Amino acid sequence: MGDMYAVELSLNLRATVPSAVVDELEWHLGTAAGTGVGRAEGTADAPAEEPTGPDDVFPLLAERGPATRIGGLLVGELHRTAGGWALTARQEVHAECLPDLGPLLEQLARHSTEGVIGQIRFYEDHVPELLISESGTLVRMTLRPDEIGAGHA
Repeated sequence: MGDMYAVELSLNLRATVPSAVVDELEWHLGTAAGTGVGRAEGTADAPAEEPTGPDDVFPLLAERGPATRIGGLLVGELHRTAGGWALTARQEVHAECLPDLGPLLEQLARHSTEGVIGQIRFYEDHVPELLISESGTLVRMTLRPDEIGAGHA
């Protein structure tokens, strides 16, 4: 359990975000009401099937309650707004899940408003890496003095 990352997201999704993206996000938040990723096909109220292989995806933003490694609480909320959707999430993500987190972050950046959309840091580090949406592209910017600069994800 020592390879944990603190992932914090706070962003607005544009009103034009496709419903499939919202459905996937709701699945990751553990709030999906209908069919979608992780649901048995054609069974709107069926529980998610248990992942069985290394390529299976787990909900990445669904934990709630006290955080084990990063302190504070684990949360995840998505609300409809006049201009689209508002998302706030704070989660502990294991290093093994980072390859699944990357595409989700890229998708959020593609449909979010411009600017900082969150941050990520190894749980033992004090300085996070900023997650920025620039023209729909995810940019990661380190805040470490020895690594200052931005790089595309």
